[in-house]
Amino acid sequence: VVSTISGYTGGHVDNPTYQQVSHEDTGHYESVKVTYDPDKLSYDQLVRYYFHHVDPTDAGGQFCDRGESYRTAIFVSDDAERAVAEAEADDAAGELGKPVVTNIADATTFWPAETYHQDYYKKNPLKYRYYRSACGRDARVKSLWGADTAGH
Repeated sequence: VVSTISGYTGGHVDNPTYQQVSHEDTGHYESVKVTYDPDKLSYDQLVRYYFHHVDPTDAGGQFCDRGESYRTAIFVSDDAERAVAEAEADDAAGELGKPVVTNIADATTFWPAETYHQDYYKKNPLKYRYYRSACGRDARVKSLWGADTAGH
């Protein structure tokens, strides 16, 4: 992965703020724009990694973050990406033995989040570690996918 940017996408409000998105009336997902080198990492590897680090069976959000903006989604740029994402979702459903509810949708405008959201886990390592523990993120991911997938 070359870079990541925290932000918002999939909604109907231009240049939304965290405050707007968290009120659940913009249609946006909290999201991450990932730039990667396809010579080092394939798209299917990236999508598989994503699925193994979330709970793709939870339609209500992720861990203690609840609401539409916290649901899982993959925003695709073309039919080839859609086919890969759908195949990986099917594989994940097979591994888990239950339906995957991750939305696979066409990419829309990506709006970068406020500066304080960028690299939050690096800027606030203690708060982030507490969040992961208190919300049960690592325990849930481990229960779904096994011990090797709970970290970054």
